[in-house]
Amino acid sequence: MIRVSVQREAFDIAAETVALEATGVGAVATFTGNVRGDDGVTAIELEHYPGMTEASLNDICAIAQERWGLTGCTIIHRVGRMKVGEPIVLVVTASPHRAAALEACAFLIDRLKTDAPFWKREYRGDVAHWVEQKTSDVERGQGWDG
Repeated sequence: MIRVSVQREAFDIAAETVALEATGVGAVATFTGNVRGDDGVTAIELEHYPGMTEASLNDICAIAQERWGLTGCTIIHRVGRMKVGEPIVLVVTASPHRAAALEACAFLIDRLKTDAPFWKREYRGDVAHWVEQKTSDVERGQGWDG
């Protein structure tokens, strides 16, 4: 089971986790990413390319599902403007075994940061600027290639 959603609304972490736990698996791993207030950031805004973004997220879920034998994979990524502390992304993986669920969860968050078409703008007060992809994110994402 793969579930991908790109949305403006906040998500319910508990409900999404329970949905995968209900399949009777041995392990469920979750990751939630929140807006950080580093360097005076007060908010961020994420844009995406509808259709392409969802397809990309589905593709990386399918890779994880095959590689780690997942019984379930959920990615919910928010777009629009969000303030510091608000949740941006949720990744939930379900597997018969904890190691697979944890590794797949780490893989998904690393790969979505580099493979999914999102554009991020940071706000510091009323001043906004576009954010370039971090070299460290690219290196972490490539680390899963073998």
